[in-house]
Amino acid sequence: MSATLRKTLVIIAIIIVAIVAIGWYLLQPNKAKYGDEELTGTDPLIAGIEEETIPSLGIMDPVGWADGEAPVAADGLRVTRFAQGLSHPRSILVLENGDVLVAETNRQPSKPRNFTDRAAGWLMGRAGAGDPSPDRIILLRDTDNDGVADSQNVLLDGLKSPFGMAVREGRLIVANTDAVLSFPFTPGDTTIAKGGEWQLMALPGGGNHWARNLLLSPDGNQLYVTVGSASNIGENGMALEEGRAAIHEYDFSTQTHRKFAGGLRNPMGLAFNPDSGELWTTVNERDMLGPDVPPDYLTNVPIGAQYGWPWIYWRFTYDERVEAPMPQYLQEYTRWPEYALGAHVAPLGLVFANGGALGETYKSGAFIARHGSWNRSPPAGYDVIFVPFDDRGNPVDGKPLTVLSGFLGDDLKTTRGRPTWLAWDAARGDTTGGLLLSDDTAGIIWRITAAPAAQPAQD
Repeated sequence: MSATLRKTLVIIAIIIVAIVAIGWYLLQPNKAKYGDEELTGTDPLIAGIEEETIPSLGIMDPVGWADGEAPVAADGLRVTRFAQGLSHPRSILVLENGDVLVAETNRQPSKPRNFTDRAAGWLMGRAGAGDPSPDRIILLRDTDNDGVADSQNVLLDGLKSPFGMAVREGRLIVANTDAVLSFPFTPGDTTIAKGGEWQLMALPGGGNHWARNLLLSPDGNQLYVTVGSASNIGENGMALEEGRAAIHEYDFSTQTHRKFAGGLRNPMGLAFNPDSGELWTTVNERDMLGPDVPPDYLTNVPIGAQYGWPWIYWRFTYDERVEAPMPQYLQEYTRWPEYALGAHVAPLGLVFANGGALGETYKSGAFIARHGSWNRSPPAGYDVIFVPFDDRGNPVDGKPLTVLSGFLGDDLKTTRGRPTWLAWDAARGDTTGGLLLSDDTAGIIWRITAAPAAQPAQD
């Protein structure tokens, strides 16, 4: 081998090593500096940004739950398996007869627009969220009231990323990713034949945030519909965000709809606070500003409320990356969210306390399923938490209470499952019923109940 060839090979080898080293360095995640103590509560720390060109990837391999394994419940609570063997279960609706509807669903196939989309899609696949969408609704029934579903039926299939569900006046209302549909249905039915449906409203479909949640008003006259943004910060143009990052209100009497609130990057959970009558939501905030900013949040949603996306977060902070012109005076009417839930924790399911069904500790407040981070190191979320409320119906400042944990592996590189959706079931063999939780990557519906009181020892 000539000296020139040897020199060339050495140079090539050095270049390859340099490229690998640079790539390895760029892919190292920014380490979070703060935790729940600082990034949760009514007055959270809004940390300085560490803008990312390449997203920090937290690769979490799903390992599932072995037979006999279960999440760790807080003192005074217990958790059992209500149903298992499901295919990517997400949202839950409990019917008046005790039947439980579960949407088996995922995003529709889409072409990534940029590197961030590709990275997120690859990571979701690694995390167990990349499977094709089953596009159906499963009916679970517990016929002997022992707290375990003993039958599963496909109630309705052939849908398009179904998520939100509601029952009203002999109809099952389902939110596909691109439309709200109404089907003939009576609780007790185990199948729904296609052909009798009609469309209530069209929705902008797909995008980075594809799931559409539904909630009926307490009087049943209005329907609230969540539509998340198509992108992180409108980077593909605000024309694609028309009607998105918002909660819409459909009126059954007039068969019309309007935008109810806006500036919400990805609103997911919806629930009415029984103490105040207000509508509340959980919101997934923006990415690529670093591991500690901005916090996701829980907030009330008055009519006309504006939360700033994509130009502003947490009322006072401008996102300088946004190229689209900001609407005039936006900052003046942008609201401060009520309660921070931590950065990149992906809060999804939301229910309010059910008259202390899980004990005095959980008598007034909100339960929230934190699905878990995909771009934070160390990872955050992967649990169910409880935010206590005061007598006026407002969150109490301070760190939330952990209700259910153990989803995240001890090595912080694996997950047994991911908490997704919450719903109160009917009483089954106990006096108060339980809190159902879907675990989408594990295919399980968990049931959380108050643990039986210890019996005094017998003489």
